[in-house]
Amino acid sequence: MPKEEIILGIDPGFGRVGWGVIKKDAKGEWRELGFGCIETSAKKSFVERISQIHEELINLIKKYKPTRMAVEELFFFSNVKTAIEVGQARGVILLTGVENNLPIDEFTPLQVKQAITGYGRAEKDQMQKMVVVVLGMKVKIKSDDAADALAVALCAGQSLWVKKIK
Repeated sequence: MPKEEIILGIDPGFGRVGWGVIKKDAKGEWRELGFGCIETSAKKSFVERISQIHEELINLIKKYKPTRMAVEELFFFSNVKTAIEVGQARGVILLTGVENNLPIDEFTPLQVKQAITGYGRAEKDQMQKMVVVVLGMKVKIKSDDAADALAVALCAGQSLWVKKIK
């Protein structure tokens, strides 16, 4: 494991892609470096939207210099068209990580909830509260997508710790 671990967590989508970056501090605690959403306009073509996601992810990687990426796996969609589009956007997200030589961890929503709250069926508000507490944040996370991305990054961080002690 690199001396300084910085994890870029991603909650995939194509209208909104949540992102969150965490880093281990001197005390060994994970701290938030930044979070937000990449939002694409429904007025643009799908190709323009996934291109925007790719470009904005590259900018985030340049800015925060993560040492790895963690991406949430797709879970369930009742709308097949949406599932396909999110799957394609997720492919662009994964490819962007690979192009930037980032190891990529993938986690199901159940794994993320279990890692953050200890309960795989936790509600969104429980997740958000735990993310804020664990990261020692002073601000409330207004975006569910950004909160989910930080949770995915934290799940990856905990996974690294588990791998290290094995």
